[in-house]
Amino acid sequence: MSKLKKSCLLLVATSLIVISACSGKSGEKPVTTGSKDTAASDAGFTKGKYDPPIEISTVVMFAPPKKYVKGDTKENNVHDRWMLETLGIKHKDTWYPAGGDQYKQKLQLAIASGEKLPDFVFVPTDPVLTNQLIDSGQFVAIDALFEKYANKTWKDHTVQHPELWYPFTRNGKKYNLPILEYTDNDDTMLWLREDWMEKLNLTAPKTIADLENVMDKFKNQNPDGLAAKDVYPLAISLKNNTNTWMGGLDWLFGAYGSVEEQWNKDANGNLEYGSINPGAKKALAKLQEWMNKGYIHPDAALWDEGKSAEIWTKGNAGVLPGANWVPDWPAPDLIKNVKNSKYKAYPVPAGPDGLAGTKWQNSGVNSSFMINKDAKHPEAIFLYYNYMLDNLANPPIGSKFENGFAQGYDWDIVDGKPTSDKDKIKDFSNDFTFITGPARIPDLYMKTLVKLADGKKPETPYEKQIADFRKPENWYAAKVVMSQMDIRKQNYFTGAATPTMISKWNLLRQSEMETFNKIIYGKLPVNAFDEFVASWKANGGDQTTKEVNEWYTSVTKK
Repeated sequence: MSKLKKSCLLLVATSLIVISACSGKSGEKPVTTGSKDTAASDAGFTKGKYDPPIEISTVVMFAPPKKYVKGDTKENNVHDRWMLETLGIKHKDTWYPAGGDQYKQKLQLAIASGEKLPDFVFVPTDPVLTNQLIDSGQFVAIDALFEKYANKTWKDHTVQHPELWYPFTRNGKKYNLPILEYTDNDDTMLWLREDWMEKLNLTAPKTIADLENVMDKFKNQNPDGLAAKDVYPLAISLKNNTNTWMGGLDWLFGAYGSVEEQWNKDANGNLEYGSINPGAKKALAKLQEWMNKGYIHPDAALWDEGKSAEIWTKGNAGVLPGANWVPDWPAPDLIKNVKNSKYKAYPVPAGPDGLAGTKWQNSGVNSSFMINKDAKHPEAIFLYYNYMLDNLANPPIGSKFENGFAQGYDWDIVDGKPTSDKDKIKDFSNDFTFITGPARIPDLYMKTLVKLADGKKPETPYEKQIADFRKPENWYAAKVVMSQMDIRKQNYFTGAATPTMISKWNLLRQSEMETFNKIIYGKLPVNAFDEFVASWKANGGDQTTKEVNEWYTSVTKK
C-alpha cells in the first residue's frame, strides 16, 4: 500500500471515529449469523469439539513483554495445540497486534479500506470504537446467539449486571460479547498507618470529623517523632482526575452526597454530573480547610496516582485512599522504607449528614468481542469461552487444570510434588495466548478473600492459589469492600462522547479542574463554585446532560 493511500485511509478512519461518536443511528440492516451449516455447527457445539476441526480467525493480544518458550512459536504453541486437541479449533488468518495502539489503527484502516476482518474481533473498553464497528455493518447483533450458546456463569452475570450491556446496545440490539473481569477490585477504602493508630490509641474513623482528629494527631503528635512540617497526613493526587484508582477523592465527595467526575442518578432517576452537585461545594470547602492545615502536601497538584502514594510509602503520610490490592503495591515499599511500620484498610467515613459514598465503575467486564457477519461458525467463540469459564476459572480438585494450565510451563512435578514456583521450573511461563484472556468469574475473587479473612481453610485450587499469593491485609480489605456495597455510586454513562461532548467537553473539564484546584489552594473563595456551575451549564453542560440522559433512555428501554 502506498504511503499516500495509507495516509488517506487513516484520515478516513479518523473521520469515522468522529462520525460514530456523534451517531445514534447505525443504519444497519438485520443480518444473519452467516453460518452455512447450522446443524453441523450445533453438532460440534453440543459435543464440545469440532470433528473434523474448524478454522477461525480472531485477534490475539499477545504483546511484549510476553514471550514464547520451549520452542513454541506464534503458529505452534501450547495454547493452540490444546485448543485443537480439546475443542477442534485452529487459527487461520488471525491477527497478532504488537500493542493496543497498533491494533486500533490496523482495525480502523481495515474498516476504511474494506479489508476482510477476523471472525471474532477483540474490542477494548472504548465506546467510540464500539460505535464505529457497529456503524461499519460488518458485525451481527448477538442477542439470539448469546441466548442460545452462552453458559450459565456468563448469563447469570449479565442478569445481575444489566448495565454491562449499555455500551454495546444500539436500537435495542446488543453487539458485543462481554469478557468477564473480577468485580469490586477497584473500590476505594482508606489505608491507614496502623502502627501510628496503635501508638496513639486511635479508633477507626467513622466520620469525617473522626478522620480529621486522626490526621491532626498524625501531624502534630507524630508517633515516629516527625516534625509537623514534615507530615502531610492525606496522600492524594490533584493533577488530573480525582475520581481515580489511588490517591482519589471520590470518598470525600461521597461524604457530601455526590461522587465527582461521573454521572450519578439524582433523586428523580435522571443522570447528573457529580461535580456540579451542591455537595461538591462542601467537599471543596473541606479540602481548602485541610490544605490550610497542612493535611495535604502543596505539591499534590503535580502528582499523578503513583506519585501520590510515595509520600505514604516514605513514611510522611498516614492516609492513602486506594483499592484492596494496595498490600501488593505500593505497601511493600512502606515496609521496606519505614522500620516496624504497619498498615490496615478502613471503611470510608461518613459526612456530617450521615452520607457516605465511593465510586463504582466495574460491572465485571474488561473487554468484549464482536462477531463478523461472515463468520462460518459464530458459535465457536462461545464454545471456547464457555470451556474457559467452566474449567479454568475455578478448576475443581482433581481436574486436569488443578495445578495450572500446562505442565512444564506454569506448573510441574518437582521432587515428587506439583509446584507453580517459577524458580523451580525451567523456562517457567504463564504467558498463554488465550483468545479471551484469563478466564475469571466476577465475584469469585472477593468471595475467596472474605472466606480467608473469616479464618476458613482454603479448599479449592483457586482458593489455595489466592491464599498463597495475596497477603492477609488484602484478605481483610475485601471485608471492607463488602461492607461498603450499599454506599457505592455507579457511573451510569458508559457510552461514546455525545455531540456536545465532542465540541465542548475538554473546555468544561479544564474549567472544572482549574476552578476546583484554585478553591482547594485558596486562590478562589469557595463561592466560586456557584459561578463555575452556572458557567458549566451555560457553556454546554446543560446540553450535554440532555444528551447523556437521551443515551441512557435509549439503552435502558425495554
